[in-house]
Amino acid sequence: MKQKQIQWMLVPFLSAAVVVPVWPQSRALPSGDVQGTYQRLLEKIKSIKIFDHHAHPGFGDDSDVDAQATPPEHLPFRQRETNPELVIAVKALFDYPYADLSAEHMRWLQERSNKAEKEGSTGYWDRILDECGIESSVANRVAMSGYLNPQRFRWVFFVDSFLFPFDNKLVIAENPDEGVYIPLQEKVLHRYMRQVSLNQLPDSFDGYLKFVSKVLEENQKNGGIAEKFEAGYFRSLYFSDPPRETAAGIYQKFHSGGVPTAEEYKTFQDYVFRYLVREGGRLGLPVHIHTAVGEGDYFSLRKGDVLNLENVVKDPRYLNTTFVLIHGGYPYFREVIWLAAMKNVYIDTSEIETLVYPSEMKNVLKLWLETYPDKITFGSDAYPYSAALGSEETYWLGVYSARDALAAALAEMVASNEVTEDKAIEIAHGYLHDNAIGLYPPPH
Repeated sequence: MKQKQIQWMLVPFLSAAVVVPVWPQSRALPSGDVQGTYQRLLEKIKSIKIFDHHAHPGFGDDSDVDAQATPPEHLPFRQRETNPELVIAVKALFDYPYADLSAEHMRWLQERSNKAEKEGSTGYWDRILDECGIESSVANRVAMSGYLNPQRFRWVFFVDSFLFPFDNKLVIAENPDEGVYIPLQEKVLHRYMRQVSLNQLPDSFDGYLKFVSKVLEENQKNGGIAEKFEAGYFRSLYFSDPPRETAAGIYQKFHSGGVPTAEEYKTFQDYVFRYLVREGGRLGLPVHIHTAVGEGDYFSLRKGDVLNLENVVKDPRYLNTTFVLIHGGYPYFREVIWLAAMKNVYIDTSEIETLVYPSEMKNVLKLWLETYPDKITFGSDAYPYSAALGSEETYWLGVYSARDALAAALAEMVASNEVTEDKAIEIAHGYLHDNAIGLYPPPH
């Protein structure tokens, strides 16, 4: 009897197996005309309009471009002003008439930028997006500027300042970078307080959390589509789960003066971070978190390790919150992809495009697209790094690098019998546009 039941149960399975299309087994080594496949895919990829999931657009003297400044550091090879690719970028964007980026010739670019900034028109930055094939770009900024078209630039605002309401002298003393960063966080917090007509910190912890929520709600009404953490610059990305009463006690102890210990401050921050994550879920504001190597000389790779966030992004209480792991955890890119197994976790490739060359970025993308292709999004990380590598040039370099690396990664996948060319183009559309744009409402 059991044998007959087994035979009967196998019938539907065998019937279904007959209609499965024949597909060659995937191979470890790509074969065939990989170069030809790469060229065909690249031409199609160049025509895909991009939704840029992470950028800091703006002129170099605009202090609202970021919630922090760039301290002195030894830049990676590709981000230095000596990179000859930057000459190609400025020629593509501006019909630059010179063959180098000497100080004398750079004045030509600076004068052009100064004129555009003075005019204040949205046309300058709209044209930059058009030249790069970008449909719209997320703008990580303290506040939006009138020279950015809200139909093309979507605002993501910073929330790290809510973690630093007390006397921060011990934090500033940790290393020279914090002496640059923390005063700017204090400045943003006071800006938020003025925004909601607060002259001083609320007397109670409940009042402080209401202040936080009110700012989130107002920023969302003013066009904000997500909240952004750069916490890895200031502390570990491991956030414990302290009780509310403990955090409230620390707030009552220090909101009007005094210097918290490192442990007290961390406990308070851990609670407020998780509160901001919960509020992101309530308001439909995705939570963007910096998860890769950072600028400056003292950024801690261990504290900034993306796996420190595992207990947060895999917490079932936050399933209504969408997380975007900005910069893809680089150099921990092999680890970060497995966090994308959570349905509410996405990864973007911003910064990787300028940290490394397309030959390395291809390897990163290939691993990710072979694992969770529907969770990977493009970001340029456009930012005014220097006179030669401004937001304009970063847009161009990021787009060029991503398209090239994407075509190479997909060509190898096609040549290894992992996907068809049609499927490769579908994946490309997802990475460059569709995966991210579905996370946000259309612009007003």
